[in-house]
Order: sequence, then structure tokens, then C-alpha cells
Amino acid sequence: MTSLFLSAALILSAQVGFAEEFKMSVTTSFANSGLAEVLLPEIEKDLGLTVQLLIVGTGQALALGAAGDVDAVLVHSRPAEDKWLAEGNGTHRREIMYNDFIVLGPSADPAGAKATSAALDAFKAIEAAKANFVSRGDDSGTHKMELALWKDAGVTPEGDWYKSVGQGMGAALNTAAGMDAYILADRASWLNFANKANLAIVFEGDPALFNQYAYLPVNPAKHPHVKPEAAAKLEDWLTSDRAKELIEGYQIAGQKLFVFNAQPM
Repeated sequence: MTSLFLSAALILSAQVGFAEEFKMSVTTSFANSGLAEVLLPEIEKDLGLTVQLLIVGTGQALALGAAGDVDAVLVHSRPAEDKWLAEGNGTHRREIMYNDFIVLGPSADPAGAKATSAALDAFKAIEAAKANFVSRGDDSGTHKMELALWKDAGVTPEGDWYKSVGQGMGAALNTAAGMDAYILADRASWLNFANKANLAIVFEGDPALFNQYAYLPVNPAKHPHVKPEAAAKLEDWLTSDRAKELIEGYQIAGQKLFVFNAQPM
């Protein structure tokens, strides 16, 4: 399980002995964005809550919640979240923020994705050209979105051109950069990604690429050892004006990575 934990540089340990520990599974795209490094120290300062992140794809993040290994989940795949809640694993779902997915590829764009007017057409063009495409292949929210786009495009991605790597967002981006391949990514991870190499955004802006992040507390009726009071405190903070200020103020190269959209209960 050690590979699931945020590296020592990102885990913000309690500075005082009475700080309460709280475990939350989050997506690699959230971690790769760098936003955790902004939010976690402020959460600890304001709430006395040390949030320990378990960083995995959405599917595994939800599985950790279902097993009672964390107190709450922060993920970005609405169909998977709804199924998880219907199975009694959580108490409710609260939307926090959103950004969007983008299609990256070689700057020369050999598949002609830039010339398309819809995300599905961009995917069709990539398949028709048999251009190298890197899939995360890890049951993450990004992977789930990618598979949904292929399905809606009427395409079964298979063959030597389609590379499923079974890795998180940062590692998958590194693979795509090394192969000069196309890839679906969330905008925040891309903006915070250093090894862009020859990659560029080749398609963006389709409403189908909307990417909502939501907070889901684990159900204490199923797992009595979890911390519902702390989960409620953290939810109140994540949906507060203070969180909005930090989330919307987080920028890279003058670009905002997330838009806060939490609504009152």
C-alpha cells in the first residue's frame, strides 16, 4: 500500500500533537495538479485536521472508500460515484470544483484532430490515422472518460497504435511525451506538467469534456471506525468562501486550474 501514499514532500504531517488525522483517497489528476499542496496546510491550520492522501485512480479511490480504508473520497467520474453511493458506501455526494479534459498530441497533429469540431470526431480521426495513443488504462476517472468517448464515437480502440499503460496521469503524460503520442488529460495536470516535450493541445472546448470533482464521505453505518464528524468539518471547509478563494486563486502561467462550484446544502 505504500505506493498509494503521497510522497513525503507532499504529506503534510501534523505540527502539533492534537491535530486529528483524516484519510482521503483522491485521484492522481488532483494530486498532479499541485492543488493539494495549497489546500492541505490551510486545512490543517484552520481545522486542526491533518489530511493524509491516498493517491490512486478514481476506481481504486472508490474501492478504498468501499473497504473503509479512508474517511472520504474526492474523485471525478459521476457514473461511478452514483453506483458507489447506490451500493451504500457513502452518505452523499457534494460537488466542489471542475475543470475540463483536453486532447493532447504531437504539435504537428498527424491525425488532424485540430481540424475537427467535436471531441468524438477528434477521437475518430486519431483512430483512422492509427496514430499512437496512450491510455491510462487504470480505471481512473480520466480512463473512464476516455473509454466513454471511444464508445460514443463508435470506435473500439485496439492495435499497436493504442498503448494502455496502467499508470497515473503524470506517468501516462510522460509516456505520451516520450512516444509523441495522443492522450486524453485533465487540464490541471497538463498545466502543472513539466515534461511537455513536443506535445500540445490539439482539441479542447467541447462540453462533453466537462470534468467535475466531487467529495463523498464514507458511510459510518457500514464502517463505524470512519470519522463522520471530521468528514463534515472538511466538507464545510471545502465548500466555504475560504476554499473558493484558494481554489480559484491557484494558477499556473496565468491560467486558472479549477473553477469552484460548490453549492449550499
